[in-house]
Amino acid sequence: MRQLKRLGDSDKAAHAQRFFKTGPGEYGEGDRFLGIRVPPLRQLARQHRSLAIDECEQLLHSEWHEARLLALLILVGQFQHAEPAEQRLIYRFYLANTKHINSWDLVDTSAHPIIGGWLSERSRKPLHKLARSKLLWERRIAMMATYHFIKRNDFDETLQLAEKLLADPEDLIHKVVGWMLREIGKRDQQTELRFLRKHHLQMPRTMLRYAIEKFPPTERKQILAG
Repeated sequence: MRQLKRLGDSDKAAHAQRFFKTGPGEYGEGDRFLGIRVPPLRQLARQHRSLAIDECEQLLHSEWHEARLLALLILVGQFQHAEPAEQRLIYRFYLANTKHINSWDLVDTSAHPIIGGWLSERSRKPLHKLARSKLLWERRIAMMATYHFIKRNDFDETLQLAEKLLADPEDLIHKVVGWMLREIGKRDQQTELRFLRKHHLQMPRTMLRYAIEKFPPTERKQILAG
């Protein structure tokens, strides 16, 4: 924490407070920032890559956003180099602490390597449970975890979860679903198009726009016009 506080910058912190919507009623309400960019945090994570999990827990429970991000960066590094028994421990620890993984950048940094990585060769039922959660961040974790599968040209779970989340009320879910559909389209556009043909009239506008962002302009206009 002393190292983190030395890296802090009050101007960057003030900008982050606005960027991450920390005002009353916003998704990041009450979050606090030291004002540290991601590259120095990654460097610090490498420096402390062997930090014990109980000390990672202290960081993850911090009021400071960057401390929580640092904990997750350390855990991602540990997971990627761990034996299965330690990976299981990190996976279970992660799921026990989702209320502290409470911003889109924290989820997006960690869900696909840890949750997706663990479930890649196992039952994906935990993702469907997360997708039904009342907690916004657990639903985003479910969708973001499938990025690990998408990178391996495995799209089924992403499409099933996307279908379940079509009616989700949160903009941050619309964005991540659209983003993952777009990632499928980069690898197999016909698979994405089949999903869009079936569901585009039900999809929230933000989700649809994210999904077709890389399409040719004429095709984007046709899809947006229905």
